[in-house]
Amino acid sequence: MLPFFAEIRLINRPKKSLGQHFLTDAKTIEKIISIAGFSSSDQVLEIGPGRGALTIPLAEKVKAVVAVEKDEDLVRRLEERLVREGINNVNLIADDILRWNFKEMPSVSGRFHVIGNLPYNISKPVLEKLVNNRERLGRAVLMLQKEVANRVAAAPGGKEYGAMSVLIRYHARAASMLQVGKEVFSPRPAVDSTVVELDFERPWPLRSSRDELFTRVVKGSFSHRRKTILNSLRGYFPAMDREVLTSVLERSGIDPSARGETLSINEFLTLTAIMDLTIS
Repeated sequence: MLPFFAEIRLINRPKKSLGQHFLTDAKTIEKIISIAGFSSSDQVLEIGPGRGALTIPLAEKVKAVVAVEKDEDLVRRLEERLVREGINNVNLIADDILRWNFKEMPSVSGRFHVIGNLPYNISKPVLEKLVNNRERLGRAVLMLQKEVANRVAAAPGGKEYGAMSVLIRYHARAASMLQVGKEVFSPRPAVDSTVVELDFERPWPLRSSRDELFTRVVKGSFSHRRKTILNSLRGYFPAMDREVLTSVLERSGIDPSARGETLSINEFLTLTAIMDLTIS
C-alpha cells in the first residue's frame, strides 16, 4: 500500500472550475494540524476536504469532523478511503459550503471549530459566511491566498485595508500563523498562501449595540475608495442629506473629506454610535 501522502496525489485530477489546489506536503500538513491544536473533545467543520490531506490526520485528533465538499467525485473517493482505513468519525457531505446551512453542524457546547484549505475563488464569500455565523464558531484555521490574508490583517491607511479587514477583526482576533509557498500544492498556484487563525471567542474588545448598523457603516465607507467618506456614505444612507451626514462625521471626530481606509475600528464604532443617535 502506498504511504498516505503519496496516495493522495493519485486521487482525482484537480478541476480548474472549482479552483482546486491540493495540499501535498506532509510537513506543511503537520504544521497546520499543530497550529490548529484541536482537542479530542472538539467537533470541527472542514471546508473543502478535497483529497483528505487534512481530514485524515485531523480525524485522529478530534471527536468528530464534518467535511463539506462540492466535488462529488472527491467525496466518493474520500469515503472509500475512510472506510478502508477504519475512520468512522468523519461525516462527509457533498454540498457547496456557500449554500450549506451551518445549523446542520452538531455541537455539544454550541460552538465548533473550522479548518480548511480554501479555494481561492471563494475565499471572500466563505469569510463573510463565517462572520455571519460567528455565534456558533470557536476558532477557524484557514489557508488563504496571501493577498486575502494580508487584507484580513491590514492596518488603517494601507491599500489592502478595507471592509473585510474591519469586519473580520471586529468579530474575531486574527493572526497570520504560517507562510506557505506555492510549491507545496498540486497544481501549483500562481501565488503563495498564508495560514490564518480567526478566534471568534476573542472579538474586538469595544462593541457596538448595533452590529447591523456597524456593518452598513463600514461597507458604505469603503464603497467608493476614491471618494471621500462623506460621498461614499451618502449612497448607503440616502435618507440623510449632506448637511446632516457632514454633522455626524464632525461630531464623530472624523474629517468629512477623509477616506474610509484611514479610519480605525474604534473610529468606525464612534461613527456608528453617532449615526444611531441621529437616525433613531
